[in-house]
Amino acid sequence: MEYSHTDAELVQQPIGYWSWAAFKAVVDRTRAALAGIGTTQPQWWVLAQVARAEDVKTRDEVSRVLRNYLDTGSETLESEIDTVIVQGWITEDAEGRLSLTAEGRAFYDKAAAVQDELRAERHAGVSDEEYLVTLKVLQRFIHNTGGSAWHH
Repeated sequence: MEYSHTDAELVQQPIGYWSWAAFKAVVDRTRAALAGIGTTQPQWWVLAQVARAEDVKTRDEVSRVLRNYLDTGSETLESEIDTVIVQGWITEDAEGRLSLTAEGRAFYDKAAAVQDELRAERHAGVSDEEYLVTLKVLQRFIHNTGGSAWHH
């Protein structure tokens, strides 16, 4: 890979631009891959929350965790939860508890394999140590600018 600037020039580059460009590239690639198998990124988040839960989660619990992901918002997220139910991937009981169906498990496994491939693609040539430093630096930028971010 060829970098855009020399090291001396890169240290003068704006973090806002490069963090945005990385965000856009990763999210666009992820959404395109998920669309290729018939789902959206928020639907994947919902499915993953239900599939990976040790204890059954309610709609409200899933919504509270996910509604701020990439500024999705509660209305959009509620609609995406409804879509996942209509797809037959999860069910919702009278108390709002969400459960994975057999079809949902199969689709979750398929989508998880796509996510694993995407992660490998993104991390090509990036060591775990470099990735760790990158996340710590980004979290420091967030802290230094008075922002807040948390990912489960």
